[in-house]
Formats: sequence, C-alpha cells, structure tokens
Amino acid sequence: MFTMHPTLLVGPADWDQVRMPKDEFLGRIAALWRACDPEIAGAVVYGDARHHAELAYLTHFTPKLEPAIALIGRAGPPRLLVGGGVNMLAAAKPLTWIEELLPLREAGAALARWRTDLGSERLALINGDAMPFGLRQNLAKALGSPSDVTETVAAEMRRKSARELVLMREACATLDAAVVAMRAAQRAARGMTDVVLAGERVAQRRGAQDIRSLFGPGGTLGPFLVPVAAPADPLQVYVAVRHAGYWAEGFAVLATSAQPTAAQARAVLDEAIGLARPGTPHRALARRVAATIGAGRRHPVTRETFGGSIGLALPQPGCLTETSDGRFAAGETYTVRVGMTDSGGSAIVSAMVAITDGGRDVLWAGGDS
Repeated sequence: MFTMHPTLLVGPADWDQVRMPKDEFLGRIAALWRACDPEIAGAVVYGDARHHAELAYLTHFTPKLEPAIALIGRAGPPRLLVGGGVNMLAAAKPLTWIEELLPLREAGAALARWRTDLGSERLALINGDAMPFGLRQNLAKALGSPSDVTETVAAEMRRKSARELVLMREACATLDAAVVAMRAAQRAARGMTDVVLAGERVAQRRGAQDIRSLFGPGGTLGPFLVPVAAPADPLQVYVAVRHAGYWAEGFAVLATSAQPTAAQARAVLDEAIGLARPGTPHRALARRVAATIGAGRRHPVTRETFGGSIGLALPQPGCLTETSDGRFAAGETYTVRVGMTDSGGSAIVSAMVAITDGGRDVLWAGGDS
C-alpha cells in the first residue's frame, strides 16, 4: 500500500532492554553469521526514516530524520554511524544497545578504519538498495564489492521470537482500538476526515510511533489531501500503526447498515485464514481466494496480491500471490486481505494472523462491516 508518510518520525523509539534485551539482538546477529559465507568478516547495514526494518532488527535504532549505518563485524563490538553530526550522538544513544556511536558525516573514514580492524576484504551489505546514490558512491572505495545479504536478513525477520510476538499483539491491539474509534465516529455521522482522525488520535494516545491511513466512500481509497466534512456510509478505511517498532495494518468497511459485498468478502477472508498453517504454500491460499472471488470481481487494491509477511516492515507485494514459491512457517505473522467489487458495491477486509506450530492465531479480524 502506498500511503502518505511523515517526513520526520516523532513517535517514541527508545530501547527498552527489559522487553527486548541485548541478548535478543546478539542472537539475531549470530543467526546472520551462521547463514553467511564464513569468509565475510563484517556487514554494513543501512537505514533511513523510510527504510529501516533491517537496521532496527539488528540494532533497534530507528533513524528519525537523517540516515544511519551500522558496522557489524564477526568479531569486536559493532559501531553505529548516526546522521546529524556530533551534537546528535547523545540524543541517539537511548535508541540503541550499541555503545560506540560515530557521526555519519565521517562514514568513509570510519568504514575504512573498521575494515582495517577486521583485517578482511570481504564485506556484506544490507539494505544497500535504499542508500542514496551519492552516499553509495562516497562509500564505494571502502566497501569494495560487498555481498548483498539483505534477503538473508529478511528471511530471519519473518520468524518472530516470543518477545516479538508480544509486541505484534500490542500493535494489533492499537490497530483494533483505532478502528473501533473510527467505527463509532462513522456511526455518529461525523465527516470522513473526523472519522479517520478519531482513530488516529486513539492510536497516538496508545503510544503509536507512526500511523498511516487511507479512506473513501464505497470501496475507494485515498490519502488526506484536503479536509472532507461530508460523512460517508459506507466508508472504506485502511489503517496501519507502528507500535514498539512493529506494524499492524487493517482494512475495514464502516457502515450503519448491512453491506452484502463486505459480508461476502468477509466469508472469503475467513476461508483464507483457515488455510494459513505451517507448510501450506502461499499460492494455495492466493489461488483459493482468487477462484472464490472470480476474475471479474477482484478489487483493484487486491488484484495482484492478497497480503504478505508483516512485522518491522509493512508487507511488500509478491508474497501471497498466485505464483509465490513461499510457504507458511511457524512464528511468522501475516496480513491477509480480500477485496471484492460487484453491482452492490465494493469492499476490502483483512486480518492479522500469526502462524503457530499447529495452525494459526488470529491477532486482529476487525474487517466486519
């Protein structure tokens, strides 16, 4: 989903070592090295305000405005290069477990020194595709020809630890509170803007770090461009909230009367959720949904994909598709979406699901009309 996103992240992002201790991150780094070529001596991890899931996974650090780069070696303590100059180091300290923080403006020299300390020419790069061209060029000499292991980290990120699942449940609780507030405001005949803002305010009060929303009458979706005072019945909404670093998202149809299309979409969604269990191919779920809906009734938003893995990053296209090669595995969390259009209207509903050893656990299913 493409939504409006903040230029400056302002939500709480301090590292809570009780809820997510240092050992959790050390275990993730150890898993990375087990999966990498043993000749790779260190990894360069890039993150910015928009693309920081991998950086947060390994360091807990979320860049608020300027980017950051972590230097993680097989041996020795990691280092974190923080944007904003020397004056920003003290402000960045509470956001990460890494002790050695350096200014990003000295990235080239710091990377060269680190590479010398490692005593190896073999490096890995994580999330390098998100790195600005100028920064990548400035670091090219020190990086050499790094191995891209972004997908290796992404594979590890899909399996959530017990601590991560607790945070995912909290994110879903915040999502649910936001949608409940929106539904109440819509039933009170408030304008579309006020309905969405009612949900966003609730999420903010619950400590959400980021909130994304789309809305529109019927089955349409769009971002905030200008205030819309007119009410809508039904009102289609999309809400994504980031809580303690983890995302939860949901589609819901808000209405004061029965919505047959939404009810049909919900029935298809319930069937799809029943297929989400360890070992089931992603394409099996996608093909069942596609066949049940029919080619002529697919909503444009869910025409190509029916959801995907979600956690520190919002889902990317290409996971729950009819051609996907992936399979569900215990410990993963997914958003599952169903959209339909017909003569009676349009609707998109969704659910958040955690895959367990024996099946699945529905974390949020607020798509009822």
